[in-house]
Amino acid sequence: MSTPSSTIDPRPATTRAPRLRVAARVGAAVLGGYAFTWGLIALATALLSKAGMGFHDAEFLSSAVGLLVFLVALLWTMACRRVALAWAVLLGGGAAMAALASLVQKSIL
Repeated sequence: MSTPSSTIDPRPATTRAPRLRVAARVGAAVLGGYAFTWGLIALATALLSKAGMGFHDAEFLSSAVGLLVFLVALLWTMACRRVALAWAVLLGGGAAMAALASLVQKSIL
C-alpha cells in the first residue's frame, strides 16, 4: 500500500531552503570578506609603518593588496563547502588581525 504523495516531501533536506543558503553564503562573502580585508589592511598598515615606511605609503600599499584579498575571500567563500567554516575563518581572522594591529599601533606610540 502506498502513502499519499502529499505527506512525503521528496526533496532532500539540503534543497528545502535554497534561498536561505544562498543568502548566508553571500552574506559571508560580502560581510565576512570585508571584515577579513579590513583586519588585514589595518595590520599591514601598522606593521609597515612600524618598519619605517611612511604612513600614507603603507596605507596605500595595504589598501591595494586589500582589494585583491577581498576578491580572493569572495571567491573562496563561494567555493567553500561549508558556510559556517567561511564565516568562522573570515570573521575570526579579521578580528584576530584587527587585535594584532591594535597591539602594534600601541607599540608605535
